[in-house]
Formats: sequence, structure tokens, C-alpha cells
Amino acid sequence: MTAHDDGAALPQEGGVEARREEASSAPSAPFVPPRFEQVYDEHIDYLWRAARGMGVSPSAVDDVLQDLFLVVHRRLPEFEGRASVRTWLTRILVRVVSEHRRRFRRKESGHDELVEDALDTHQPTPADEAARNQAVALLSEILGTMDEDQRVVFVLAEIEQLPVPEIAASLEVNVNTVYSRLRLARKDYEKHLARLRAKDEWRQR
Repeated sequence: MTAHDDGAALPQEGGVEARREEASSAPSAPFVPPRFEQVYDEHIDYLWRAARGMGVSPSAVDDVLQDLFLVVHRRLPEFEGRASVRTWLTRILVRVVSEHRRRFRRKESGHDELVEDALDTHQPTPADEAARNQAVALLSEILGTMDEDQRVVFVLAEIEQLPVPEIAASLEVNVNTVYSRLRLARKDYEKHLARLRAKDEWRQR
């Protein structure tokens, strides 16, 4: 018996490795975009809150979302699933809101008051009403002082709780840029919050 006649099976052509290569080269099923109705139903609440958080007034938010969903309806067949649907929608929302600001920027004030739904999706109890109203008013005033880029990042990260990589993908910037804007926004928030609280304490004396 030679050294090769020890009973061990030698690899054969067309064995496991060949089957793996064949499987890996097999065409995958084409991506099918979600239905428009599904996208609308699953994301309308988030988009409404995010638009309000970005400073769109209650009287204009329906128009902004209408413009957004016109874009979605037109481009949804081209959506390839490279990002999540929420990331894709947020990217469109930021652009639509920016265009809305350019067309309809308010003359009297740099911000609009938020409504409670932009801060929380749950209806407050009567015992929480006063505290919530105060929190919404404070947040609205502080957001109105922020740079637009910082405000968008702050709303998406702090209010909507989107992860930083998703925000970066939505805004088409790198992660470090998002962290930088968020750091500045948080610093601005703390500064204005301290100023407003000091003002309230002075009034109560």
C-alpha cells in the first residue's frame, strides 16, 4: 500500500467548495420596495413629530408632509433598500423642510411653538399637564435659538432617539460631523436652559 492508499477520501472535483461557490454565485432575489401605503402608515407619525421638531408650524406641517409624500410616491419605485426606509424618509424630510424654510421663513420670529405631540407620543395625564406645557415652551424657545443644522441633529438624536450613524446617513454627512453638531447643540441647549431658568427664578422673587 502506498502512502496515498490509506483509505482517506481525496477531495473530488465538484465537492463542497464547488457547491459553495455555486451557491454564492447564484443570483439573489431582486429587492422589492415597500408599498406606498405601508410606508405612509408606518412612518407618518414619526415624520409629523420630526417636522414639528424641526420648526415647521402647525399650519404648514400638512403641506410639508404632502410635499414629502409626493417625492416618496415618485421615487419609491427607485428605492433599492441600501438604507432603511426611515433613513431614506428622514433624508427627504430634511430637504423638504429646508426648502420650506427658504420659501416661507417667518419674519417675526426664528421659531414656532411646538405642540406636545412633537415632544412625546403619549397623552399626558392632568397631573402632568402644567409641567409638560412648561417643558414644551422651554424646548420650543431653545430650539428656536439653534443653528438649523444643529437643531435638526438635536431633534433627531435627543427627541426621536435616532442613532448617530442613522442620522449621518440621513443627512449624508460623516459621523464625526453629526457628533460635532450634536455636541454644540447640547451645549447651546444647556446654556439657554440655564438662562431661562434663572429668568424664571428672578420673576418668582
